[in-house]
This record gives sequence, C-alpha cells and structure tokens, in this order.
Amino acid sequence: MSIELSRRAAERVKKYLSESDKAIGLRLAVKTTGCSGWAYVVQLTASIEKTDHVCETQGVKIVIDAESLPFLDGTRMDFTRQGLGERFSFENPKAAAECGCGESFTV
Repeated sequence: MSIELSRRAAERVKKYLSESDKAIGLRLAVKTTGCSGWAYVVQLTASIEKTDHVCETQGVKIVIDAESLPFLDGTRMDFTRQGLGERFSFENPKAAAECGCGESFTV
C-alpha cells in the first residue's frame, strides 16, 4: 500500500493529532456520494481494526479500511490554502475524473 502525504499535509495532520487525547493516526476512506460517485473521508482514528491496512509517511500513521484501499492506493494527499479557505487535496492515480470542487471522483 502506498499513500503519500506532502510536508504541508503531514504538518496539519500532526497538529490535529497533537490536539487529540485518543487519536493514533489518520483514517482515510471513500464513500459513495458526490457528483462524481466517490468522495474522500478524512478523520482522526483512535483504533485499528484487523482488516485495516496501515502505513506510515512523514511520521503520520495512515489507516485505510480494506474496501477503500483499492480506490486510494497510490494517492498523494496535500494541504492547500486558497484565499480564506483551506482543505486537504488529493492526487489519485485511480481517479479517471474529478468534480470541479475536487471533493469527489470517478474511477
């Protein structure tokens, strides 16, 4: 499994982790939704299930459930700021197309 965090994304995730008493890593997943079919789910996690896949990049533990892994393997996650907004963004080699807002994708 290969998930990469940019330096900016890793710094932001580490900040969130430092503010949590229980979180041990970042959980990435996909869910069916959005205008393109699949949407990214990003949240802190306090547990690792037996079927989860775990990797570490830039000092951050990344946890992905088995169903999401085929959609996320090879993805690079960045943290971007534009004007007053900020968000995580994704470069996903599995995505055939993305919606205009970058929140969802199709394979």
